[in-house]
Amino acid sequence: MKRVVITSTGVVTPVGLNTQEYWESLICGKNNFAPISAFDTTDFDVKYAAEIKEWDPAAMGISKKEARRMDRYTQFAMAAAKMAVQEAGDLSGTDPFRIGVIVGSGIGGFISMVNEHEKFLEKGPDRVSVFLIPMMIPNMAAGQIAIEYGFKGDNFSTVTACSSGAHAIGEAFHKIKYGYLDMCLAGGAEAAICEFAMAGFNNMGALTKGADPARLSIPFDKQRSGFVMSEGAGLVMLEEYEHAKTRGANILGEIVGYGSTADAYHITSPSPDGEGAARAMVNAVADAGIQLQEVDYINAHGTSTPLNDHYETVAIKRAFGEHAYKLAVSSTKSVTGHMLGAAGGIEAVASVKALQEGILPPTAGYQEADENCDLDYVTEGARKADIKYALSNSLGFGGHNATLLFKRYEG
Repeated sequence: MKRVVITSTGVVTPVGLNTQEYWESLICGKNNFAPISAFDTTDFDVKYAAEIKEWDPAAMGISKKEARRMDRYTQFAMAAAKMAVQEAGDLSGTDPFRIGVIVGSGIGGFISMVNEHEKFLEKGPDRVSVFLIPMMIPNMAAGQIAIEYGFKGDNFSTVTACSSGAHAIGEAFHKIKYGYLDMCLAGGAEAAICEFAMAGFNNMGALTKGADPARLSIPFDKQRSGFVMSEGAGLVMLEEYEHAKTRGANILGEIVGYGSTADAYHITSPSPDGEGAARAMVNAVADAGIQLQEVDYINAHGTSTPLNDHYETVAIKRAFGEHAYKLAVSSTKSVTGHMLGAAGGIEAVASVKALQEGILPPTAGYQEADENCDLDYVTEGARKADIKYALSNSLGFGGHNATLLFKRYEG
């Protein structure tokens, strides 16, 4: 079995349009929650989201012609891919059939579907765009990236709600670990801030109706009331270790474990006993061949919903026993909001940066302790810490659980 390392990253978020800006916002606990500008919220209880304001595809290297044929989520993915490919360095010596692209999305081109459906109702079937289907389908981000860079290896999309990005990275990791690929660009992308999607999430009680930006996304806090809808993309370039060394790549970190399970419990609620999420964590650690006590930090799913944060805490304690109280746990969704299928991608980047920099991003905005959430959630601000292993959890509607285990690169 092969070692797998991370040789580049690419992120597009409301708190930074590159990895460094994004990381600085995380460690400063600086969110960008603001009144929704994408549509009129007069009839909505939810007034705030984490939008990428004044998005300009051309400034990110996407021509106007190309942008018109892409949904917003694909544009985000293409911009993140461009950063990751440029940072990865010279790939000319790699067999294109040994480079894959796996990009998850929970919803795909939802905005394009809504816009074209409105056009269909108002103007008839002949006015629906010929590009509707390729703009709408959730595999198109992976397809467009492959077309742009000529990557001809495994190419598909994982669609597992909020765990889509993590599943994409996990599957890419195993493709390289077991010898099927040398490299794979993997992660997630999402853009679903529109009236129809927000109405659906709001009516099911998932979104916060708060009006104080500092207290909107407050994972593990007793006053948490729902998540803040966000958008963006997060990708990592995974690479077989010897391949990366041979071509002189800059190695940022290592991925060593992946666990994937199902709760088989409920369409939206996590299982109260935490069994599924706990097993995903245990499996990721076993995949790496280390002991549970060696894990130092967990980048939690931590959505700021009452059930998720409680049951994820239960799962962590079920997986780690007494060691759970020695772990540092934080949720970067306190800064970014919830990017749905892109969350696992950007949180993988956060985990790698935490290992690389020796700094744990905080759970920002936390004020009131909850008796059901009694772990160390890094609530005092960014914390310096000499950590070697970091877990990243992603838990999706439908009971989908994905855990990734990263290791500090030491040569």
